[in-house]
Amino acid sequence: MRAVVEGRLPNTSDSFSKHIDRCLGCRACEQVCPAGVQYGQLLEASRQELLTAQPKDDLTHQLLRLALNHVWTSPSRLKSFFAGSRIFRDTGIARLLIKLKIANLISRRSHFALALLDSSRAHVRSSKVRPREISKTKSELKPASVMLFKGCVGEGLFARVNDATVRVLRTNGFDVSTPAGQVCCGALHAHAGDLDGARKLARQNLQAFGTSAEPIVTNAGGCGAMLSSYSHLLPGDEADKFSARVKDVGQQLQTKEVRRGVSIEQSKTTYDTSCHLLYGQHAGEASLKMLEAIPELDFASLEGAERCCGGAGIYNLLEPELSEKVLAEKLQNIEATGATLLATGNPGCQMQIGAGACLNEMSLRVCHPVELLDRSYRKAGFYDEESEKKKAGNSSR
Repeated sequence: MRAVVEGRLPNTSDSFSKHIDRCLGCRACEQVCPAGVQYGQLLEASRQELLTAQPKDDLTHQLLRLALNHVWTSPSRLKSFFAGSRIFRDTGIARLLIKLKIANLISRRSHFALALLDSSRAHVRSSKVRPREISKTKSELKPASVMLFKGCVGEGLFARVNDATVRVLRTNGFDVSTPAGQVCCGALHAHAGDLDGARKLARQNLQAFGTSAEPIVTNAGGCGAMLSSYSHLLPGDEADKFSARVKDVGQQLQTKEVRRGVSIEQSKTTYDTSCHLLYGQHAGEASLKMLEAIPELDFASLEGAERCCGGAGIYNLLEPELSEKVLAEKLQNIEATGATLLATGNPGCQMQIGAGACLNEMSLRVCHPVELLDRSYRKAGFYDEESEKKKAGNSSR
């Protein structure tokens, strides 16, 4: 990077492109750098330089640019794209194509992409219920207000996780709102080197969430890390204040004493830390606190939980061979725990590990920690299910 900036290495060199393309961007190096270099910011700037100097014209990169420029920047097109993806997933077509290995006839990337989509299915039982009213002391009569960042993939494929996040936050005494007008966080654009596209989305989110002091809660490590970096992406106090408001759901819950639920299923459970949650938001332990609020959980620690799973945004599709090697180590460590349920705080990680487990025929379910706490709360009777059933019955008449 420095050699290119100083003119000692041309930005068209194979050496520059090889090192920049192959980096996972997990940001683990930032934690051990004695100078405190913010490598994530340098990597994205280098990828922007590379995108200008060496635009790739293979089909994968052409499709990527098409999606980022014409789908991810348009809320209506993005909504339609995810609606179609959910139909493809929920009707079982994706799973059937995986089983028949038809996509393999096109390419290994296509086959893995189907597995990524199929792995976004729900693996923990959930229901549309609302929290019961919790008796409050006089000092708690007005609950603390927070704003939920839904995320594009989060709302498109993991809406159940957003719903669970709202229920868990409300059960712990938070008033949750979901601002209209919010868009993709811009992480995919930034990872691909399209910083102008990322800035455009960032400005829209700044407008959507306004200038209040209310925390902005995310349940996706990748989104949270990106939102936290708006202060680097955009100049001015507004972006700085926005980034300071961003918290992972686990972090927000820790601002109070997390309400304990009751024991749930006895499947052995393990936890894998999202790189961007750990290294970007410095909140890797916050998700573990959610799991600790579930009594008698059969938990096994995962060796190498702090290491990347190989998903890294769209790295798994752009650098499939290297991604597969990184994932293989992760799956081996998971298998060694004996766990059949894995919790992780990022949809990209959930899809990556879930896809690997599917293609390797492992008996493993993957979910978000907040889904498990949500299930524990539901079993504890914290949710007013009868009220919701009556409401549904009245609306159907």
